[in-house]
Amino acid sequence: MMTKEQILQALSNVEEPDLGKDLVTLNMVKDIEIDGNKVKFTVVLTTPACPLKDLIRSACVNAIHMLVSKEAEVEVVMTANVSSKRSGNGALPGVKNIIVVASGKGGVGKSTVAANLALALGLDGAKVGLMDADIYGPSVPIMFGARGERPMMVSVDGKGMIEPMEKYGIKFMSIGLLIEEREAVIWRGPMASSALRQFVTDVHWGELDYLVIDMPPGTGDIHLTLVQTVPITGAVIVTTPQDVALADAKKGMAMFMGKQINVPILGLVENMAYFTPAELPENKYYIFGKDGGRRLADEMDVPFLGQIPLVQSIREGGDYGTPIMASDDKVTRKAFLDIAGATARSIAMRNANIAPTKIVDIVV
Repeated sequence: MMTKEQILQALSNVEEPDLGKDLVTLNMVKDIEIDGNKVKFTVVLTTPACPLKDLIRSACVNAIHMLVSKEAEVEVVMTANVSSKRSGNGALPGVKNIIVVASGKGGVGKSTVAANLALALGLDGAKVGLMDADIYGPSVPIMFGARGERPMMVSVDGKGMIEPMEKYGIKFMSIGLLIEEREAVIWRGPMASSALRQFVTDVHWGELDYLVIDMPPGTGDIHLTLVQTVPITGAVIVTTPQDVALADAKKGMAMFMGKQINVPILGLVENMAYFTPAELPENKYYIFGKDGGRRLADEMDVPFLGQIPLVQSIREGGDYGTPIMASDDKVTRKAFLDIAGATARSIAMRNANIAPTKIVDIVV
């Protein structure tokens, strides 16, 4: 007869590759059931988007066969409890991780990456929200097919709050949902910053594993207001391979990595990495240069999360209100799924190894 002690002893030899400790020490093994020659247990991952789940499952089965019984019938149930270093106090108490998607300049596809990253993170069951913090150029309503729609008001503990819109399984909010599309937002910095604070304090985001924030270009008022309002888990930087974009992306990273702000960089995404025509899916044309984002990640010693090709279907999806992650385009979806998996891994490692980010007090 197998025992729970034998199972735990065997699984103590299975290491979580990112965290560098075994599953038992990390308290990731739950609900062990033994029935004769059958054993069933649950492994609680740090994220539903973990790209290593199949590797961990196989390692668990092999450990039991090698160390307990070769004839054992092993069933491994994979579930997830997203890790967090947030205390739950202050603004956004129900949000476990706050991820900013930023770039040093406009036109690099940051909003496209933010929207599809949010959708990809939510694909395996994580609760995800998307905040459009680009007050002057909101694009999320167009990308989610919500042009002209308006959010509802709800009462939460006696306080009137804005209920975010929901589509494709994620919650989203944008200034574009509150004003007419033809209207320009002609506000000075303090007014834009005030609108962002309202998105944090007056929107009922509820319980979320990840809140992805699509930041405006540059390193200005909105960025400073955000880090002064909520503790950020980490930043994802988006760039294209060309030198002019890389120079600005480097400045964006430098802002977050500076001593005053000190927000961890979760990684860098190289968007529009190459052009692939639909009729020649194996061909790659490096219109904006080759591997510039990868080189910048190496130079700045930050994780390289992956490359997104320049394909027509991504542009069409954003314009028509059906992001590529909500389509059946397998090739391009895989690129975003790989980036989401790498981002989730980076968040898990950040939460395991780095102290919580604090709200910063910046004097400028």
